[in-house]
Amino acid sequence: MADAENEGLATEDVEDEEDLEGAGVLSEDIEEALAEEAEEVEAPSAEVEEEEEEIVEERIYTVPLRKAYWTGSRRRRANRAVRALREFVERHMKPEELLIQPEVNERIWSRGIQKPPRRVRIRVTKNTDNLVKVYLAEG
Repeated sequence: MADAENEGLATEDVEDEEDLEGAGVLSEDIEEALAEEAEEVEAPSAEVEEEEEEIVEERIYTVPLRKAYWTGSRRRRANRAVRALREFVERHMKPEELLIQPEVNERIWSRGIQKPPRRVRIRVTKNTDNLVKVYLAEG
């Protein structure tokens, strides 16, 4: 009976080896497909580089928002802080169009309308079309 079990295992092993050989062919196909996908992934990065080339100027500022605390009611401080940020960037970068990214807005509004931060570190980029974008500075 032990011989019969061993024979059964031997035939199963042979079948598994055939499956493995077939899997080898499949794995080669998968590797080729992955290589093609990797090449496709590299292509969009070239577009990102083109966007980076368009940037004419990039600066990092610490914007004081204390003006928002001193004028009017405290129920409108975050609104005034965003306006003060916009005026600061317009004064320093002279843009035709200004875009404040959502993460900057969320940082100003993070503690609510009554208590915006006293200052914000931002990274400002200007491209060839005179479009200025405001990002949060890292760190």
